[in-house]
Amino acid sequence: RSRTVEENLDQFRRMRAGEFPDGMKVLRARIDMASPNMNLRDPVLYRILHTSHPHVGDAWCIYPMYDFTHGQSDAIEGITHSICTLEFESHRPLYEWFLDNLPVPAKPRQYEFARLNLSYTVMSKRKLQELVQTGLVNGWDDPRMPTIMGLKRRGFTPAAIRTFCDRIGVGRSDAWIGYELLEDCVRNDLNENALRAMAVLHPIKLIIDNYPEDQVDQFEVANHPSKPELGVRKLPFSKEILIDADDFMENPSKGFHRLTIGGEVKLKYAYVVKCTGMVKDEQGRVVELHADYDPGSTNGPVTSDGRKIKGVIHWLSAPHAAAVEARLFDRLFSDANPDRGGADYKQFLNPESLQTLPQCRVEASLLDAAPGQSFQFERLGYFCADQKDSQPGKPVFNRVVTLRDTWGAKN
Repeated sequence: RSRTVEENLDQFRRMRAGEFPDGMKVLRARIDMASPNMNLRDPVLYRILHTSHPHVGDAWCIYPMYDFTHGQSDAIEGITHSICTLEFESHRPLYEWFLDNLPVPAKPRQYEFARLNLSYTVMSKRKLQELVQTGLVNGWDDPRMPTIMGLKRRGFTPAAIRTFCDRIGVGRSDAWIGYELLEDCVRNDLNENALRAMAVLHPIKLIIDNYPEDQVDQFEVANHPSKPELGVRKLPFSKEILIDADDFMENPSKGFHRLTIGGEVKLKYAYVVKCTGMVKDEQGRVVELHADYDPGSTNGPVTSDGRKIKGVIHWLSAPHAAAVEARLFDRLFSDANPDRGGADYKQFLNPESLQTLPQCRVEASLLDAAPGQSFQFERLGYFCADQKDSQPGKPVFNRVVTLRDTWGAKN
């Protein structure tokens, strides 16, 4: 502070030339050591750091501080409104001091607002980087990460994210936003725009004993229930179909209206079937079901003799279905505020945040799904063809969100 300009310039040139080790010297601005704002008490502008820069390599061994570069970068890049979180409010006088005392081409303004605190995740870049570097997630674009890359790969649409931002607004009071609000925004958008498709995540074979061996029926189904302009597709139906293992229960609990031994269900868009038997493997697991169908039951969940059927399940024709991998993503943390009270946030990582299902079945036309294309798998949720791991003719489907807020029901 008491040196001459010439002495300071000499020291700074020697810093730039690499004469001093890390931490030995810094360049500071002479402002006001008596200021009540600590940020104006001769803040550091440059420090010595002998490390490679990702863009210029080893060309520099001195690096500027954020506060010094912030306003200058904004002015040079034509920023008019520099938006910061509330912790930068006390930095604004320094931001403005540099703009007033440096030859910059413009005078942007800094505005502060409350940061976004989203439940069931962490928003700190340092903590997110730790998750990436320790391998607890599969990179910055892991679909469980609250990054734009992660949300995009998961299947969250730009329209849904914009709607979310509109709904939460901008304020100056710290508050927690429920993750379910973000899910609700993407659910509403995909409900309006995603094509429908049939998929079976946990396939189990159902043989319809009284169905003709070589017969294949074709059921015409709308691609979207409220958009006839999106056309129709045909679902083949054969003697051997696949249903989801979750839709069968040998000893049904109260209120279970899906398939049981001796019970009847409506196969969506197709027939009513009655389960007549099952086959188990050596471990006692059900590997095959048998049923009879009612040929006159295609008009709604009603049998040919007029009885109304409560349960409706989805299905696929076994010979016509295609095998794909599906990934069921859930919230990254099991606690709404994993970062509270200085606790180790990693202890709240949700062990069920990713479930990989390598042998799902889907309609054969979905093998042509484009990376990023979204579908509603009927009765299951909204899924998106992974933009990174999908290959031509071999898509990988990420679950974007369930049809309803199942997390709230569980918790």
